Amino acid sequence: MGKYILKRCGYIVIVFLIVSLMMYMLYNLIPSDPARAELEPQRKSFKNPEEYEKRYQELRAEMGLDDPMIVRYLRWMGLWPDTEVNGGKLNGLLQGNFGYSNYYKRNVVDAIASPMANTIFINIFSTIAALGITIPLGIFCAVHKNGKFDQSTQVVTMLGYSIPIYIIALIFMFLFCIVWRLFPVSGMKTPGATYEAGSWEEFVDMLHHISLPVIVMTFGSLGGMTRYVRSAMIESLSMDYIRTARAKGLREKVVIYSHAWRNALLPVITSILGWFLGIFGGSVVIENTFSLSGMGKLYWIGLNNNDFELVLAIQMFYSIVSLVGALLIDISYGLVDPRVRVDK
Repeated sequence: MGKYILKRCGYIVIVFLIVSLMMYMLYNLIPSDPARAELEPQRKSFKNPEEYEKRYQELRAEMGLDDPMIVRYLRWMGLWPDTEVNGGKLNGLLQGNFGYSNYYKRNVVDAIASPMANTIFINIFSTIAALGITIPLGIFCAVHKNGKFDQSTQVVTMLGYSIPIYIIALIFMFLFCIVWRLFPVSGMKTPGATYEAGSWEEFVDMLHHISLPVIVMTFGSLGGMTRYVRSAMIESLSMDYIRTARAKGLREKVVIYSHAWRNALLPVITSILGWFLGIFGGSVVIENTFSLSGMGKLYWIGLNNNDFELVLAIQMFYSIVSLVGALLIDISYGLVDPRVRVDK
């Protein structure tokens, strides 16, 4: 197992470097000029076009924009010390410096910190709630296959699976915010309200504001996972070892939860871990619909404003999460089912 994990970690490093090179070159092919964007708001302060152009060329040299693409990439990664740029210090992605956000006018790490915390907080609630509903519901529907409850659940889950998440969000906003007036329409806290940092009132107010987005995200994910769990359980319950277990006189709960569910968990675990990995990603649609400050909205803002340092940092973070998540999924197969060998 140890050798397998070390080998996979080596693959992760290689894939990460390839992805980072491709993403860096892809974003740099988009027509944009960071030096021009930085200097344009100060254009009126220059006495003549020659002075503006001189300062523009100096700024391009300071940013290293005139260097070859591969040199700029290595400097961005922190693998190319340069006496002209950044004091000649190795200070790039591999050293924990994710760059500077031109839109927020601060380091990318500082710009990401608050949205990341909000995204994790919201997604943890919705993921736990969805799994707490879909797994028991899928098992119950599989055990009582083709019954009235199962047929009704299939209709509801099909509707939830087919309707886009933004339509679900609009319907829930109309019902909960306009008709019943239970939740606010948008935002993370009451406008104009002031609280002490970390106070209980601030926490309760935030919970009140994020309750509806969490409900929408939970409802939107019920359809797919419920049908997935149901399908895996139906297949597992039809196996010969289940009939053998029942013939031995084992209790039905033991047959379902100890034998059938453990084997059905193998295909389901990919989706479950995928959900937990998605905790860090955020949702562009939900966060923009409800005006939430999260990673999805931050990514959208970075793309719309050509803030590629910010976008690349977020993209690389997603890449690391995906690569590590794939390793965790493979390892979890061996933990769930000892018959699966992950060390080869």
